[in-house]
Amino acid sequence: MDQELQRRREQVVQEHFESEVSQEFERTLETFDKPHYEIMATSEVFDGPEEVMGYYRATRTAFPDQRHENVRMHFAQDCVITEFDLLGTNDGEFYGLEPTGKSFRVPICAIFFFEGDRIVNERIYFDSASLVTQIGQGEALAARLAQG
Repeated sequence: MDQELQRRREQVVQEHFESEVSQEFERTLETFDKPHYEIMATSEVFDGPEEVMGYYRATRTAFPDQRHENVRMHFAQDCVITEFDLLGTNDGEFYGLEPTGKSFRVPICAIFFFEGDRIVNERIYFDSASLVTQIGQGEALAARLAQG
């Protein structure tokens, strides 16, 4: 990959992260050519601007202070692979469960797939059991899922 394209992709990913943290989601959507998220831990897929915006609103309702720390980027031909710590506090409803006020820190691997210098897919890998356990909802969420 040429250095200029790598530099532009790095800037796009930084803009993506910064606008997510500041909750300027229209700005975040502008980092995409085609907004598309895949959350591998839950098998959720959000396709198109409306679904992706819904994902942002739901996650920031549950965790209004959600943020990234220790971001590392690795560059491949068609993607930027990021590793970081995701942090937040459960101050809002999460999958229908009442907020606990407890915080979490989980390692994340997010792969940003590109066409040119625009994101076409963000695929996220993380340990969802660790997150729900840290916020004190492990047993409640497991019971809810078992009910169907």
